[in-house]
Amino acid sequence: MVTTDVLKEKIIEGLSLEDIEASEISDTDPLFGEDGLGLDSVDAIELTLVIEKEFGVKVTNIADAETIFATAQSLCEYINANK
Repeated sequence: MVTTDVLKEKIIEGLSLEDIEASEISDTDPLFGEDGLGLDSVDAIELTLVIEKEFGVKVTNIADAETIFATAQSLCEYINANK
């Protein structure tokens, strides 16, 4: 089972985010947009590749991507449900 802490570490590492620690990312803060981690559309592509490489999980329904990638918690739940 993947935890949000492990996921946040992989996000930081996979996206080469600097000056941020996993503990600074709330499980329920948005990953995209100004209110949260501040990821953008390019980061979304990279994050998708990180999820596939690190956890062997693919996002097959693009229509659900906004919900899946909303927060670290929602992404972690998707990974665990589809691993």
